[in-house]
Amino acid sequence: MAVEYAPRGLIGLLTPQANTTVEPEYFILLPAGYAHINARLMSDKSTIEARLVDYVDRLDTACDQFANAPIKAVAVGCTGASYLVGREREERVLAGIERERGVPAFTAATAVVASLKQLGARRIALASPYPAGLTAASKAYWESQGFTVVRVASAAMDHTQFHPIYSMKADTAGALLDDLARDDTDAILMLGTGMPTLTPLLAANARSRVPVLSCMLCLAWMGVSAVDGQPAPLEPWLRGDHWRERLARQQP
Repeated sequence: MAVEYAPRGLIGLLTPQANTTVEPEYFILLPAGYAHINARLMSDKSTIEARLVDYVDRLDTACDQFANAPIKAVAVGCTGASYLVGREREERVLAGIERERGVPAFTAATAVVASLKQLGARRIALASPYPAGLTAASKAYWESQGFTVVRVASAAMDHTQFHPIYSMKADTAGALLDDLARDDTDAILMLGTGMPTLTPLLAANARSRVPVLSCMLCLAWMGVSAVDGQPAPLEPWLRGDHWRERLARQQP
C-alpha cells in the first residue's frame, strides 16, 4: 500500500521521550518519497542509564503505537541503550521485533555498524556527548562489533538544562571534531541521537581527510536502505547531496 506522502516507503521511528533532535533531523535527512511516523520510548526511571535499559525492555510494546500503519521498517532512534544492554541482547530484541512485525528493525547503533562496514572503516574516533560511564560503555560496544577505537573526545555537559545531552547545540559537536582527524583513523563518529550534528557534519566532511558520520545520518540511511531492500550509496549522504538545502531552510 502506497502512502500519499511516502510513495517510496514509510518508516516507523521510535524516539526517546525527551529527545528534541531525532524527529527534525530524520525529516531533514530522508530523501523525497520517504517519510516517517513517530512513537515515543517512555520510562519513569530516575536515571539516564536506567531509562535507556527500560526502553529496551519495552521496545516491542512501544512498536504497538504504530498499530496497523503500513510501515516498512522500524528505526530505533537511540544509541545509549545499545551500549548498556550489549550487542547480543540488542540482536535478540531486534530479531523478535522483525518476527512479530514482519519488517526490518534496527537501532541507531546497528545502523552505524552497517555504515562503517560499507565504508570499510575499522579504526574509528568518537565524538561523545555522554557522561564518562556511558562513553566507556560506548567504546566497549564498538569494540564488541569489531572496531578499534583509537581516540575519544568528550563534550562538557550542562546539568542546569532540561537534559544535559538533548540541550546541546550543534557547535558543541563541531568543536569535538577538530582533535579527532588523524592518519590512524578510518572514520569519525559523532555519537548519540540527541546532540544536533547536521551542520557540523556538512562542514567536517567538506574538509576532513576521513569520513565523518553521525548516528542520525546512519539511522536515516539505514531506513532508506531497509525500505529499498539494498544498501544505498553512502557517500552522497555524507556530502548532503539531497538534504543540505532542506537543512538550510530550517535555519533562522
